[in-house]
Amino acid sequence: MKTLTVTALLCAVMALTTAATLSEVKDVQEALEKPEEGEHQVVERSTSCPGGWRKINGRCFLYVPRAQSWARAERNCQSMGANLASVHRAEEYHGIKRMITDVTHGHPETWIGGYDAAEEGVWLWSDGTPLRFSYWCGGEPNNYRGQHCIQINYGDNKCWDDRSCYDHLPSVCAKNI
Repeated sequence: MKTLTVTALLCAVMALTTAATLSEVKDVQEALEKPEEGEHQVVERSTSCPGGWRKINGRCFLYVPRAQSWARAERNCQSMGANLASVHRAEEYHGIKRMITDVTHGHPETWIGGYDAAEEGVWLWSDGTPLRFSYWCGGEPNNYRGQHCIQINYGDNKCWDDRSCYDHLPSVCAKNI
């Protein structure tokens, strides 16, 4: 009788251990399929912009106050994994202008990534995206004395103007998230 009782107890312990192990496996599988709350927040952080950069329309933008030529501004942006900003929609342009105003409390003329130095009148973005949206001031671009780079915040309407790429202005960099 003792043998039968011991055998029954041993079988019960083994059954409970197997059930607990199967339950643990199921818990681990569920945990792998469904991220915990903290893990989800990490994913959100990876889609945000680095410190000092501002998210506008799914990209990160940075105002660089140091005045430099267009080419040096582009090289500076590239050193941060970015390019001078391309602008693809009116909302994006207004967001960039707001960012500049928030930082400077003004409306300084500022470089963005448009240029036509390769061929007059063929405007390109330094990041390689097509230039389809523009916000030129009246009568611009006029290529006055070989102006080949785009500045923003020009004149009373804070629109675009072509300007000599050698002039020194602050700039706006942009990069994908």
